[in-house]
Amino acid sequence: MTNFDIIGDVHGQGAKLRGLLDLLGWRRSEGTYRHADPNRQVIFVGDLVDRGPEQREVLTIVRAMVEAGTARIVMGNHEFNAICYATPDPAVPGEFLRKHDKKNTGQCAEFLDQLSVTERAEWIAWFRTLPLWLDEAELGGLRVIHACWHGSSMDVIRGACGGGNVLGDDVRLYARASDSKDSLYKAVEVLLKGPEVELASYDLPDFRDPSGHARDHARLRWWRTSDLPLSELLDIRPPATTAAKEEYPDLSGLVLRSEDHSYAYDDQIPMVFGHHWRDWEPDEHIDWTTHAACVDFSAAKPECPLVAYRWTSGETAINPANYVCFPASEGREHSQ
Repeated sequence: MTNFDIIGDVHGQGAKLRGLLDLLGWRRSEGTYRHADPNRQVIFVGDLVDRGPEQREVLTIVRAMVEAGTARIVMGNHEFNAICYATPDPAVPGEFLRKHDKKNTGQCAEFLDQLSVTERAEWIAWFRTLPLWLDEAELGGLRVIHACWHGSSMDVIRGACGGGNVLGDDVRLYARASDSKDSLYKAVEVLLKGPEVELASYDLPDFRDPSGHARDHARLRWWRTSDLPLSELLDIRPPATTAAKEEYPDLSGLVLRSEDHSYAYDDQIPMVFGHHWRDWEPDEHIDWTTHAACVDFSAAKPECPLVAYRWTSGETAINPANYVCFPASEGREHSQ
């Protein structure tokens, strides 16, 4: 049986990754990081790339650990985006599956700038080998995914991948996963980005996100029970405003539509995920529940920590004391 340190979205933050590994008791030995406990592994939830200043360092550390058997990893949406950005569209000569427009190029600017064309091709080939999730049979009672654990979407992936969960080298799969009319596109979107709710379907206006962009969809806090009011389930953070910069309507009297209930995580199996750009420290229900824990606490921001959750074999419920962050917060103890 194995114990795991599940590390959140690193986004090229090499110094934070080295600091967190050290804090967790991992030491460099024989070309990679190893732990004194031979039954301990790291699991990375994806999004190793983009945004941060040490893309090459992060990728090199993680891949070396994976190849040495001291770590595992699942694909994040930024790895998927990198694959599609580099893959020519077989249906449109001269175009790529992920358009090279200003927005998409800006999102992957650090990956493009810090690595040569040859290096990027090598890393993208590795990204194609990454699974989209790790389940309890593989991990001895734990589940890990990048953005959302959703059985129906996983079934679509298995159907497209011959029963597996690795997209691999088949360009046709990435083309399908880039076509908004294809079922594979929706499945990949849900698993790697999380479900979103169309605000107009609830007669709600657009809102402005923290970057000032108007949004007509809001992320769903799928890890919570679907019986809660929308104010608890939609990730519209105060002080939110409408696109017209007016106070956003009160959501406390609204409930989730039945078609959106399928995303709620009601299983009794511990599950850890990233992607959702939370703020440290972790709040019960918002960041973790009895059986689900988010480990993405916005490490790409200079002021925010890189976070891990320490899972012990046999653990059946989430314990917030098992969160570890670097830089460490005052008063939080940890064990190695």
